[in-house]
Amino acid sequence: MSQIFAVLIFFSMFIVIILNKVPRYIPALAGGGLTIVVVFLLVMKSPAAVLGVLNVGQIFQPAFWIPGQEPLESSGVNWQTIIFIGGMMVMVEGLGKVGFFRWLCLYVARIVKYRAVSILVAFILLSGFLAMFIDSITVMLFLATVTIELARMLKFDPVPVIIAEIFASNVGGSATMSGDPPNIIIGTALGYSFMDFLKNTGLIAWVGMIATLVLFYFLFRKGLRASQKGIPLDPSLYPRPKEAIDDPRLFKIYIGVFVLTILLLITHAQTGISVASIGCIAAALTLAFGYKSAAHTLTRVDWQTLLFFFGLFVCVGGLEQTGALKALADFIGRVSGGSFVIVMTIILWVSAFSSAIVDNIPFAA
Repeated sequence: MSQIFAVLIFFSMFIVIILNKVPRYIPALAGGGLTIVVVFLLVMKSPAAVLGVLNVGQIFQPAFWIPGQEPLESSGVNWQTIIFIGGMMVMVEGLGKVGFFRWLCLYVARIVKYRAVSILVAFILLSGFLAMFIDSITVMLFLATVTIELARMLKFDPVPVIIAEIFASNVGGSATMSGDPPNIIIGTALGYSFMDFLKNTGLIAWVGMIATLVLFYFLFRKGLRASQKGIPLDPSLYPRPKEAIDDPRLFKIYIGVFVLTILLLITHAQTGISVASIGCIAAALTLAFGYKSAAHTLTRVDWQTLLFFFGLFVCVGGLEQTGALKALADFIGRVSGGSFVIVMTIILWVSAFSSAIVDNIPFAA
């Protein structure tokens, strides 16, 4: 009975998210609340299951934070993921506030001499690279804004460039553990490191990146060149990159924080520092150095996404605690006849087609 209720709650939540009538954190939190009350307390009558799925006690264990400890095995709410993503949000908000992303885009545009086709190529590579370390949606929010600004100045159509950036950021985000939420969820749950992802998915991701670059170059080069005919490309006519910087001192400090965060991510398998610790370090340094606007920075964090993750993890924890996930795994095993190749084929294609229609985060969770 508990399995039936857990599955019904999860799929009801999933359908509401697909319909996209309300912010996705609302059905996620509602689903999480129903899982706790109906499945754990009313049907299973197990307060211990509630404590197990909330998993709050893990945060207070040394192995969660301290270098050199073995990774903790856990189910339910993945606090490593939530804390890391929250910390990165704070850092990215700080970078955006000091003008880092606008400066970077203007600097790249100036290097390629404001030619639209060159901007297309450069921004594809830039979005792919940034998405290796920052969530692809965040990358696109900043890049799309600057792309539109450049398009107005240089009189080219921004839509092809933005479409190419979207493709590139998604491909780049798949290359590393920190690139996209599904990667972070899988990495923290299974104990994979940044370099594990880079070694196993980085190469194929950048093969896809080159294919994306070639495809969009040949699709859009003629139209972009034609749109710029007669447009002066004198750099003195356009904003200088340093004009994007509001606070030069804080700008340099935040770049240092960004670089430090990347280094900690790359080496966290060797140092033993958990990704939650890295997220906290990034956020703490950002807020400490920008203490004058710390409160504003915190209000700009996407708390709705973090609440969505929390509710989603509780719902998935309900499926796990009731044995529904094990039953599904056993069913797939029977259908495949125990063949590893068939199992992987089923999982890969179902995930691929489903993620093309709905959010891929629930599948990863």
